[in-house]
Amino acid sequence: MTSEALYAAVALALFGLGWAGLLLKAAPLRKLIALNVMSLGALMLLVAFAWRPDAPPDPVPHALAITGIVVAVAATALGLVLIRRVRADRDR
Repeated sequence: MTSEALYAAVALALFGLGWAGLLLKAAPLRKLIALNVMSLGALMLLVAFAWRPDAPPDPVPHALAITGIVVAVAATALGLVLIRRVRADRDR
């Protein structure tokens, strides 16, 4: 197995683990963490597909992965604020 195939297999495993956590967990914070694991798997898969055997790696998927990381951090922050606000409203 090549290193690229191993990288893609780990990415698919992370995506599947995040998907299972998203479906099976009830707590909103755990769902948010599972969503982050799922997005990490998707970004790793995108970088794994950027590899080409006869040329240097394609920079576009790497740029998309970096953009995806920034979006994931912003979405996580928004999700944490929403979870906190929902819990505060529920406790009133």
